[in-house]
Order: sequence, then C-alpha cells, then structure tokens
Amino acid sequence: MEITVVKIGGNVIDRPADLTSFLKNFAALSGNKILVHGGGKLATQLSAKLGIPAKMIDGRRVTDSQTIEIVTMVYAGLINKSITAQLQSLGCDAAGFSGADAGIIRAVKRSPCPVDFGFVGDIPDDGINAARLLTFINMGLVPVFCSITADEHGVLLNCNADTIAQSVATALSSAGASAKLIYCFEKQGLLSDLNDDSSVIPLINSANCGKLKAEGIISAGMIPKIDNAFKALTTGVKEVVIKSHFDLNRDGKGTKIIQ
Repeated sequence: MEITVVKIGGNVIDRPADLTSFLKNFAALSGNKILVHGGGKLATQLSAKLGIPAKMIDGRRVTDSQTIEIVTMVYAGLINKSITAQLQSLGCDAAGFSGADAGIIRAVKRSPCPVDFGFVGDIPDDGINAARLLTFINMGLVPVFCSITADEHGVLLNCNADTIAQSVATALSSAGASAKLIYCFEKQGLLSDLNDDSSVIPLINSANCGKLKAEGIISAGMIPKIDNAFKALTTGVKEVVIKSHFDLNRDGKGTKIIQ
C-alpha cells in the first residue's frame, strides 16, 4: 500500500485563499493520503482576546494550563473541523482527528529540564497506532490530524506538527506501507536566499546539511523539518520533499531530502 503524508504549515492556514488552494490540490492528490496541519496564529490571537499573553522561549510556544485549553479548542476544534469540512465539500472523504482520538497518537510530556515548555509532548518510537490508522485508511477515509495528542494518563499535550507527520509516515513504513512525506509551506522549497523565491536548493543530503545550518540557511522553524526529514529516511520512509502548497501535485518541484 502506498500512502502520502502531507503536512501543511501555519502560514498557509493563516491565509484563507492559500488554504483553499492547497485543499483543492490535496483533494486532487491521487491514492491513499493523510493530512497533518499546524495551528497558525489563531491561537495567539484568541489568547490575546482572552487576556492571556502568549509565552515564547526561543521562538517556541510555552503551553501552560490555560494555553493547552486554547490550543485544543483552536487546533483540534475550529481549524481541524474547518479543514475537514472544506475537504468534504471537495469530494475528499476526510475525517478529523486529534492524536487522542482512537488512541492513534500517544505522546509523553517533555521533561521540564533544561526548559519547561509546559504541556508539550514528544512522540515515542511506539507512539503511533499504525494498525488503527490503516483501518481508517482501508475504510476509504482520509485522516486529518492536528497537533494535539494525549499521554497514557489522559493528559492533553501539544506536539510539533512536523514531528507528528514524520512519526506517522515512519510508523506506516514499519507496518509495511510505502510512505512518502511531503512538507508543504508558503515557499517553493528551502531557499538559499529568503529574498529570492527562485533560489530553491533542489537537494539536501547529510553532507551539505551541516554547512547549510552553519550558514544560517537552515534555521528557526526549518530545523525541525530537516531533522524530521532525515529521521524519516533513516526509519524507512521512501521519499521526503519540502515544497510549495501550490506544487503539491507537481513532481520534481521543491527541495528533496536524501541520506
């Protein structure tokens, strides 16, 4: 069985026209598929309206007891169900999930040392219930996952959506599926010059990755994408690509990651 796991970033979710365009492309994507989505800025905006300031450390959200309630409402609620509804309107039989639903994704709370990020989770190697996930796919459904998960004690946790996409693709590969992982965002791929959309780096491997990190070309939110891409390849995923949401159905576009 071939399965494509697509992760869409928050910047696209924040732009209704771009999100609609992406969902049309995703609905048209042939074969078995899974969508994983980030959260965008809506949770931060809602926090501000409620008088709860967003707390960030090194650009990463601290998910305290109030924030986990907000991100659960926004990510697993409004965003997930809006995406699912739009896909249904496009003839894509989508079913929206958090990781807590049907026990598909189990996370563990991240250690507070050296930095306490609150209710943030990491996914262990056995955290994905691939058999349960394949059951839904064999029913003809298209799972749509947000970044909310839960631990074995029923505590809700916020996870990195890039990591969820990698973990899902890896687990499906371990279960015998042929999995492809695509990270979609607003750029055409990894750029050598952020001010030049044509400066796409077509190929990244372990040899040039360190150099690109040292030069700051791979930085900030791109670091977990690249790290997850290499982990996916070393754990059985057959192909990983970073590309524009406009190019989802176009082969040969974007940045391909190889070992």
